[in-house]
Order: sequence, then structure tokens, then C-alpha cells
Amino acid sequence: MKSTALRITFFLTLLLALVSTRVFAQQTKYNVVTSAVPFLRISPDARAGSMGELSLATDPDASSSYFNLGKVPFNTSSGGVNVTYTPWLKKIVNDVYLASLAGYYKMDDQQAISASFRYFSLGSIQLTDAFGNPLQTVNPKEFGIDLGYSRKLSDRLGLGVGLKYIYSNLAQGVSGYKAGNSVAGDIGLYYNGHNEAGQGWSFGTALTNLGAKIGYSNNADEKDFIPANLGLGTTYTKVIDESNKISFGVDINKLLVPTPPVFKNDPPTAEDSARLVNYRKKSVINSWFSSFGDAPGG
Repeated sequence: MKSTALRITFFLTLLLALVSTRVFAQQTKYNVVTSAVPFLRISPDARAGSMGELSLATDPDASSSYFNLGKVPFNTSSGGVNVTYTPWLKKIVNDVYLASLAGYYKMDDQQAISASFRYFSLGSIQLTDAFGNPLQTVNPKEFGIDLGYSRKLSDRLGLGVGLKYIYSNLAQGVSGYKAGNSVAGDIGLYYNGHNEAGQGWSFGTALTNLGAKIGYSNNADEKDFIPANLGLGTTYTKVIDESNKISFGVDINKLLVPTPPVFKNDPPTAEDSARLVNYRKKSVINSWFSSFGDAPGG
């Protein structure tokens, strides 16, 4: 019996070593998945940020509309407002920041409306030409405005939907450039399994930033995907006494943005260029589904 276990252990170790070697050999360079308006994936809430971005199934508050609209009608108060200011890359620059304002109002115990505003300033940037000569100074900025409606489907289950407008102006005044605009939607589902004392499991899922590509020129084939995302989360809350409780949770997020093609040749061949064209022309809905399996190697 011991001999069989040793053989199995050796086989698994050898298999793992072969797979790891193959992955290391094939990974010649990184292929990072990027999107436009990435500020939409920056948490504007101090509580969520301090909990490692945990937010999909935590207790509801005034910032719930950022993460999961299904949580909003489970707030205990009739309304609330949250204001935040977050310096970004503070040790490098002093004029990059994210400012946000969010709030909700419960029309009754079953339904609520919510709204939020996010403003991301990239500070002051000095543009230069190909030879390094200074041109003009620009002040890139982006913002998003959200409106949402949420309703309890039962005493424990809530559903919310939202609509957002996205504006991105990265280089105003530059020839051939224009500000980008897009419209997107969110949908969130929340299950509250807490008992009367506030102890128990809660679950949440949300689809966010489901919307059109955004472009910065008049060329329709040069538009970029926005950061659509699928999130699943759960949290368990343990009540210690009337004044103290502790929560454990986990969130899993999948960016629904397709992987850009990798150019195997330098300069790119006609085949490489065709792959880039197909990537640019991929529809938004198709990109959501293809993002699950389009990375090189699966």
C-alpha cells in the first residue's frame, strides 16, 4: 500500500514538473488584457477598499450601488449618502485623484432608487513631439454618472438594475482626437441569509459596465472595450455581542474583455494585421462570451 502511494506521489510530482516547464517555456512575454476607462473598476468606497475590495455580499450601505444594486433595498435606514476623495499614486504625483458621491432613497420597505457620480482626474500632463520638444499641457479627466432602481423579490432576495453614462476626455485640443462617450448597464442580485441577530451567510452576484465600446476618433474600427465584469461573492457574519461582529468573505471577479492578439512577428505580417482587425471588429456581446476562453493556451 505504501509502495503504491509513493508511485502515485512520484507520478503527480513528475506531471506537475512537466506542465510547469511547458508553461514557463511558452510564456515568452505578457499579454495584458486592457480596456478603456479603467477607473470604473477602482473601488471608490473606503470600507470595500480596506477589506480587499470585498463588496458583493457584504452588509448594504450608501455605497452599495457601486458594487451590487441588489443590496440597496436591504439598507435599514430610509436614505443615505457617501462622499469619498481618494488621492491616486500619491507618492509619485499630487494631482491625480478619484472623487465620488453616492446615495440612495427607499421609497418603501420593498424598493429603492440610487445614484452615484465618479470623477477621475489624471492631473496635468505635458505632451511632447517625436523629438521630445514640449507641445501643450492637457488635463485628462473621466467621469461616470449612475442611476439605479432596486427591489426586494422576497424577504431575503433583492434585484437591482442601473444605467450609467461614461465620459472620457484624455487629450482635449489635440488634432484628430475627440472625447469618448458610452452608455452601460448594471444588474445585481443579493441574497440575505442573516437571522434576526444579523448572523449568517449572504450571497451576491453582479454584472457591471455592460455597454458599448468607447472611441476617441471618428474611426469606428478604433473603438476600445469598456471594463465589463462578472462578479460572484459570499460573506459569513458572526455576531459576537451587541457591539461587535466579524465577517469572512470572498469575491471572484472575471473581466469580460477579450484578450488582444499577440504578434509573433516583428514587423507584423498580414496575418497578424488581420487578427488585429478581427479583434477590433468583435461585437460587444461576442466579447463577453469569448473572454472566457480566448487567451492563448486556454
